[in-house]
Amino acid sequence: MTPARDDSAPDRARDLALAAARVAEETRGTDIRVLDLREITPVFDYFVIATGSSRRQLHAMADEIEAVLKKEHKDRKRGAEGYEEGRWIVLDYGDVMVHLFDAEAREYWDIEHLWSDAKRVPVPAEAPTR
Repeated sequence: MTPARDDSAPDRARDLALAAARVAEETRGTDIRVLDLREITPVFDYFVIATGSSRRQLHAMADEIEAVLKKEHKDRKRGAEGYEEGRWIVLDYGDVMVHLFDAEAREYWDIEHLWSDAKRVPVPAEAPTR
């Protein structure tokens, strides 16, 4: 049985996931989703899923997510896979896994369907700061 969670408590993993989603959006990622897995598995808290239009764009998203999470959230990725191939890049932040796909790989692997019991987390629009 999963322990009850306090939704009013600060959730660092959620903040990290939402920050990664915003960066994916800023770097022109599409179909961005944040899935809350806390009630489904003890392994991860959140998945961030986004689609890029090219290998170059997927690399740009991955690089910028890494830079922003390191600078603004003082968090470093624990690992990454798929960067060289550039069709499905996974960034491991412990409780948060970021999945960046090209359209074909995203459709093939269909992670949202595999984790269809997960709650979707809305990604709030951030007010412009510039």
